[in-house]
Amino acid sequence: MKIRIISAAVALAIVIPLFLIGGIPYSLGVLVVSMLALKEYMGIKETKKELPILIKLLAYLLIPLIMLSISVDDHYLMTIDFRILSGLFLVLLLPMVLFHERKIYSINDACYVTAGVLFIGFSMSYLEIYYSLNKWLLVYLFLITSITDTYALFTGKLIGKNKLLEVVSPKKTWEGFIGGSLVGTFVSVMFYKTVINPDVVLGNLIIITLFLTIIGQLGDLFFSAIKRYYEQKDFSNIMPGHGGILDRLDSFIFVMLAFSLFITLL
Repeated sequence: MKIRIISAAVALAIVIPLFLIGGIPYSLGVLVVSMLALKEYMGIKETKKELPILIKLLAYLLIPLIMLSISVDDHYLMTIDFRILSGLFLVLLLPMVLFHERKIYSINDACYVTAGVLFIGFSMSYLEIYYSLNKWLLVYLFLITSITDTYALFTGKLIGKNKLLEVVSPKKTWEGFIGGSLVGTFVSVMFYKTVINPDVVLGNLIIITLFLTIIGQLGDLFFSAIKRYYEQKDFSNIMPGHGGILDRLDSFIFVMLAFSLFITLL
């Protein structure tokens, strides 16, 4: 527990100043987090099979290009430079033919890396997009995941009896799932209405926030399924006691993606 507290304190001591300062320091912080997330994503794959160094270098180069190519207009419509996407598919899929050896770089490897670069580059872009719209939106989304996860754990320990998805995450229960969603919704709704927009339509806010708490917990299960497949407890140990970047941001990533579907309703 002591290690977890110290690790969390160090992380907050880095993240909070960057969040408050914004600008270039914040953007560089987002880029570092994105690179670390990609490293963990490819690293867990390499517990079973090492990827060619050329492919890894190309993946790292593509992440900032994807993030820089995405923009959002005044109507919250996102655009992406399709030249970047075309280049991504070419440089990550064609090497499968050039290596001409399944043991070195197969179609499964190519699809895994391509999907990861797209997923991480695209989802991490929301850290910049939401910050530019209203940085407190990120706090609202973070509260959804953190409060939901915390109270899902507490509720599950207190009254949890019915397993949610034992094959993926043996400790999660339906009672924890419901309890976490209810408390996560309440706290996050209060924050949004108090800090971000007091005039928001309360009914819309409650329904959207409740939906996001559910998506966040499903996102957690998604990443747990990846770890279970590769027989790993965590994606890395960059945060002792907590795991890796993807272990901490698993729910948050899915909540950021899902929130884009409803942002115009709030």
